Amino acid sequence: MKKFIWLLLAWASGSLAMAQDSTVVTTNFKDTVAVVLKDTTYWQKSFSGGINFNQASFSNWTGGGTNSFAIGAVVAARALYEKARWSWDNTADLQLGYVTQTGTTRKSADQIFLNSVAGYKISPKLDLFMSGTFNSFFTTGYRYDKLGPGQERFKISNFLAPGQLTLAWGLALKPNEWIAVRLSPFAPRFTFLADNEVRFSEVNGIPVRNPNAVAYGVEPGRSVRTEWLALQLQASLNRNLSENISINTRYQLFANYQQLDAIDHRLDVLITAKINRYLTTTFGFIALYDEDFSTNLQVQQTLAVGLVYNVSTFRKKEK
Repeated sequence: MKKFIWLLLAWASGSLAMAQDSTVVTTNFKDTVAVVLKDTTYWQKSFSGGINFNQASFSNWTGGGTNSFAIGAVVAARALYEKARWSWDNTADLQLGYVTQTGTTRKSADQIFLNSVAGYKISPKLDLFMSGTFNSFFTTGYRYDKLGPGQERFKISNFLAPGQLTLAWGLALKPNEWIAVRLSPFAPRFTFLADNEVRFSEVNGIPVRNPNAVAYGVEPGRSVRTEWLALQLQASLNRNLSENISINTRYQLFANYQQLDAIDHRLDVLITAKINRYLTTTFGFIALYDEDFSTNLQVQQTLAVGLVYNVSTFRKKEK
């Protein structure tokens, strides 16, 4: 019976030690034994989700004003697998928001961005990699200005209209834990158009529905445009500037070898500042130049304060 009790205590001590470290220490009050276990926890995961609110109302207010209500949701998730020389990094950045003014509801933010990168380390700072990147919108987008008589809104986008999938193979430089640069000499891209109602032409600056128009680079009568011979450059920076402030930045360059005079650029910046455990301030900025979408630089900027939920199993890096 006494031996059984000693074994039970040793097992319990070992179980607690395994939950904390890969070195298990068991004690039977007579001898101490240290057993080093093989680490099988190759996945690290994180999730951050937030909801932002903004509301204003006026009644007999001599200064004037418009009743408004805004709500937005932001999700950032990551799952990283690392074992020996292999790695598999998956990220998702999602946004959706609406604002209502004088009874009219409009979309204020909309983004689906998914990225998956598999790498094989060939030196301490260099990886061979292959990646897949997908971006689109959750729901319908409308244009509200410069419309024809009687028009209140004009559809210009939707889910998978457009949607883009880029596959890439190449070499990645990782000088440290928070920055990475990936160069892909071969990066085919597929542009999808699942809703032909977003095809239109402009007549005297006014949009007119045209099923025979080219939309987002997709020719009429087709639902997919394929760009096989292309180059892609990706750079990312993810770092904590302080205990409560972090910055996530991503830059992408895409160049079709047949159209080197029309190179696409996209810059994403997200700065998060924690107020306390449940409240954060976020600043988001997206700059996009793609002549298939618009001949002008497209910019989206958001600033919000809201509730946030964070959970992470990422291990802290030793300094």
